[in-house]
Amino acid sequence: MEKENKTEKGLSESRKLTCICCPVGCELTVSQKEGGTVTVTGNRCPRGAAYGEKEVTNPTRIVTSTVRAAGGRSQMVPVKTASEIPKEKIMECIRELSGVTITLPIKTGDVVLENVAGTGVNIVATRSIE
Repeated sequence: MEKENKTEKGLSESRKLTCICCPVGCELTVSQKEGGTVTVTGNRCPRGAAYGEKEVTNPTRIVTSTVRAAGGRSQMVPVKTASEIPKEKIMECIRELSGVTITLPIKTGDVVLENVAGTGVNIVATRSIE
């Protein structure tokens, strides 16, 4: 992701991004004016425009990790956020996960941690382990 300098009056930010919505990987230019208006160019489909706007105004991510396990053969359990969380909450999420130890068995989809980093999003197991 690369920022560009102001190129016209009223332009507060312009970024070049590669769209990740499909395998095409369109090269997007996303411009945001001081009033909040976002313009996306370079996209070949509406999903690219939506991705570019969201990445500039409210970037979010799915977080995947592991947590410690007790009471079974495995010492670690793979987990992920049940939905996207704000990008600025990722490190807080990881810190919270570092203190979690679960007791086995566990099933795919079981909630491991509720409301991670105050986001309202749960952490769920991504594999069943006996």
